[in-house]
Parts: sequence; C-alpha cells; structure tokens
Amino acid sequence: MKEIFIERRESLLRIGIRENGKLVESIVEEKKNEPIIGEIYKARVKKIIPAINSIFVDLGLNKEGYLYYSGELKNKGIKKGDDILVEVVKEPINDKGAKLTTKVSIPGKYIVLNCYETGIKFSKRINNEEKKKEILENLEELSDVSITVRTEAINVDIKTLKSEISKLYSEFIEIDNSLKYSTEVKKVYGEDLSLFRILRNTIGQDPVKIYTDAQCDFNKIKNFISNEENVTLELYSEMRNIFDFYGIEKELLKLRHNKVNLPCGGSIIIDKTEAMYVIDVNSGKNIKGRSFDKTILETNLEAAKEIGNQVKVRNLSGIIVIDFIDMRDKSQRNIVMKAIEESFASDKGNTKIFPFTELDLVQISRRRQGKSIYEYMEEKCMTCKGQGMILKLSYIQDLIRNEILRIKEENNINSFYIEVDNVYRERIKGDLFNFMKEIDGIDKEIYLNYVENIEGFKVEPLIFQSQKVNLEKYKITEFDTI
Repeated sequence: MKEIFIERRESLLRIGIRENGKLVESIVEEKKNEPIIGEIYKARVKKIIPAINSIFVDLGLNKEGYLYYSGELKNKGIKKGDDILVEVVKEPINDKGAKLTTKVSIPGKYIVLNCYETGIKFSKRINNEEKKKEILENLEELSDVSITVRTEAINVDIKTLKSEISKLYSEFIEIDNSLKYSTEVKKVYGEDLSLFRILRNTIGQDPVKIYTDAQCDFNKIKNFISNEENVTLELYSEMRNIFDFYGIEKELLKLRHNKVNLPCGGSIIIDKTEAMYVIDVNSGKNIKGRSFDKTILETNLEAAKEIGNQVKVRNLSGIIVIDFIDMRDKSQRNIVMKAIEESFASDKGNTKIFPFTELDLVQISRRRQGKSIYEYMEEKCMTCKGQGMILKLSYIQDLIRNEILRIKEENNINSFYIEVDNVYRERIKGDLFNFMKEIDGIDKEIYLNYVENIEGFKVEPLIFQSQKVNLEKYKITEFDTI
C-alpha cells in the first residue's frame, strides 16, 4: 500500500511517499519569489541577442528569464516589447535566470494539453492499437490546443478522458485570456505543482492513503480524488509535525549519511561535487562467491536497484554519474542497465539514462523537483570556513520543537534542558526570542547549554527540582520580545 504524507507551513511544502512501509520519495518545495519548473508566465521580451540565439524576458520577478531564439520565433517576427507565453523548464541558478520555452503544456492525469498546437497524439508507452483507435474515434480535435494521451489513459473510459479535457481546456482559456487581455507580466498557471504532480503520478490502480495537515490541501485533494475509488484521505490535526509523528523525520535524518550498505555486503557511496552527484559502487565484504564475475554482477545489480531508491528519496537532480565495479564480461552491462531502468520506472518523465561508457560509468540526467534533502537540511559550516556541512539552524529548531511537543504530550512536562552544538551559539544569542518562539518555548522553562561537537542537539525533560537546581546557570530567564 502507498501512503502520501503532506506537511504544509507558511512558506514550505514537504511531501513524503511510503510504499509498504518504506520511504521511497521525498519532495521539499519552498515558496519564494523565483520560478519553478512547470509554471507558466505571461512574459515580455526585454532584449534579443542573435549572436547567442537567446531572448531575455521579464517575468515580473527579480530575475529575467531566457529562452532559445528558435527559427520558429524568428519566422513569427518576435521583437522587443512583445508579450509571449512561456513555461519554466529549468529553475534559476546563482546569477543565471530561469530557462524557458514557448512550448507550453497543461498536464492532467490522463491528458496533456499543448497550447497553440493541433491534433491528437499518444504516449510512446501506449502499444494497444485498439484502444488508440477507440480514443481517436471518440475524441474531437480542438482548434487551439493539441491533445497528448498519457499512458494511464488506457485504464479509464472515454467519458473520464472527455471530462479531464474539458477541465484542462477551461484552464487554458484562463491562461489565454491573461495573455491577450492583461497588461501585466505575471505567473498565469502553476499553484501547487509539486503536490498535484505527486498525486497524478502516485494515484493509480493500487490503494493509496493520503495524510495532510492543512485544511486547504485537504479540500484540494478531496476534489482531485472525487472519482477515485481506491484512495482514502485523512486530515491530520495533532500538534507535532506530521513528518515527526509518523517517523518520516528520522528516516530523512538517516539519509545524511553518504554510505548505503547493500544486502550482499557491498555498498554505494553518494557524494556531491559542485557540478554533479557521484555514486561509487564497492564490493566491500561481498566475497562469498567463488566466481569473480558473478560476485561483481550481484553487487552491481543490487547497487542499481538501490541507486534508484536513493536518488528518489534524497530527491537528487541534475547530472548523476555512477561508477559501477568494472565488468570483465561486457554482456553483463545489459543486465545492469535493465536493472537501472527498472529502478527508475516509477520516476515518470524525470530521468534520462545514458549507456555505459568504456570505463563502466553510467550517466543519468534528472529533472529538478523542489529541493534535495541536503539543500533543505544542511548549510555550510563557518567554523571550518565552509568546507563541511552542518544541519541548518532552522531545521534544528523544528526538530527541537517536535521533541518538546512529544515529551509534553506524553508526560505533561513543561521544563526542558536543551543542548545544541556550539557552532550555533552566536546566531541563537543574536535572536534568542525567535529561537524560543520557533521551538515553542516561550511559555516553558528552558535550560539551554552550548556543547562542543555534538550531532545537532539533545532535549531532556526536567522532572525533579534537584535537576533544575543543578542546571540553574543554563536557565533562560529573559529575552528580547520586541
């Protein structure tokens, strides 16, 4: 059974997916004034630079976006000041703005509408010719959008397809009206893209249970699943964060370790460089077999399966290079490649896998969807001048708050001793009120101690008066509330 956990805060959305009790995917999306992949904007052409075949456009945000100055746009005679519809295909990085395209589409679960095109097309994965013929005979072409029939469409009736086309077409009309009749540049489509992408890709023939802690998401999801019989929805209302309550937070924290052991005794090591992720496969203790070639194949196959899991659950994106153990029998490459492709089969439309190189390397390109767990959890350690990584203070505060709420919920205790790593001392002291607010400590007795070289933090309940007396020097007695 699949379970989807959705945790929303004012500026943050976290989604975790479990399959048969195991965390298999996580998404973190931060709300900020930057474009996200899949969003659609009414943009205005700021400058055209033929020398580099690029067009730079105003999106109504802090940074301009850019797109390829294609032959099609040249033939249309596009010029400075024109308003165009664009879709984000790559998020901004550092000083570089978002990469855009004029090939704009509106995705549904069974249908994708491609704006300002015509015709009916099918996913390459649909091989059922009878079903394709039935769909072509019963769907009408539209004059200003083309229809792409997705793989899942073969499992539903024509009425369902027509209903979704009607819904998506209404969204297109709103987008088209914004382009034609609005005077401002702005986002015209793309609220909660990650949420609905997860729902579309996860909900299918198997039972799914969805937990959400926000009433607004509960209402959206309830409407989305109105015709689904095998999906149940629950509104979570406890004080602790939903990720903490269901144990997902602990699973995510374990992912900070870059080494993952394989059942056969081998391991994979996941490292991040400036330009890419590098995954190294090691045979380790896998020496039980007499056949060298069989041992290598077994380790590489287990690694291929686990790499798919780790990439999805850590939400790695960009270029990923896998260094498999060298295979003397080159025919084994096809077996390992098939295993890699199977491990990414559920990662619909996000990954592209390239063939083995002569050095037994495999390259994977994966589309970005929100933040990786590293971006969300970690920050550079200034003590070692940015060479190491530590947990973000904001993330530490969330974990402390969850622990305080859990202890209070179980024991009705209102006094706590907290240890945090000394690297956070100056930042906490610089804004002590905000720290107390974020850990839900304003109305509680908090004893705070800074300790060298601990992994993040420690929280202990204070039950006896003697404990408080011994820790009196750490008690927070006043802080700036302005």
